[in-house]
Amino acid sequence: MIKINLAPPIGRTREGVALGTNLGIVFGAIGALLVVGLGTYGVMLTAEVGGLHRDIEQGRTEIARLKPIIAEGLRNRQEKEELERRVNAIEMVARNQPRPPYLLDALADMLPGNLWLTRVEEKTQQLKLAGTTYSSVALSDFMANLRASGKFKEVDLVESRQDLTKSPRTITFEVTCRFEV
Repeated sequence: MIKINLAPPIGRTREGVALGTNLGIVFGAIGALLVVGLGTYGVMLTAEVGGLHRDIEQGRTEIARLKPIIAEGLRNRQEKEELERRVNAIEMVARNQPRPPYLLDALADMLPGNLWLTRVEEKTQQLKLAGTTYSSVALSDFMANLRASGKFKEVDLVESRQDLTKSPRTITFEVTCRFEV
């Protein structure tokens, strides 16, 4: 039987590299590099974890600092909403309140001395004011006051009568206008 050995002889080099290098040394070196690389990566991860723990602790400290401020803000918001509900309720009551209190208050400010209203009627937007006075000057002052107030529009004298049979002489009148709030 003929034996042929195709393996290169030990100790010979081809192109300057030793062909008989021990594979154990190569794998040992690769393993050492892998251990050093993994160790370095582990140290980096440990440092990052430590940084994250510090960030978490700072976040918790910030949360503890902001909790009273947030509670005060919520309390202020609730107070604001409560005040808005109250203001809305007051405005709704004021809007739904009948016009006579506003109207009578505005008329009371317009009346000169020696002039009395005997009748106030409101139909749609038109007001009829009837009354009595001792002088035509008081009547003209009353109409001028209504016009100047800005609340009464289209002020017109419909009727004016002077009763000559009575003493003192009185003037009965009727005025029409529109009242706008």
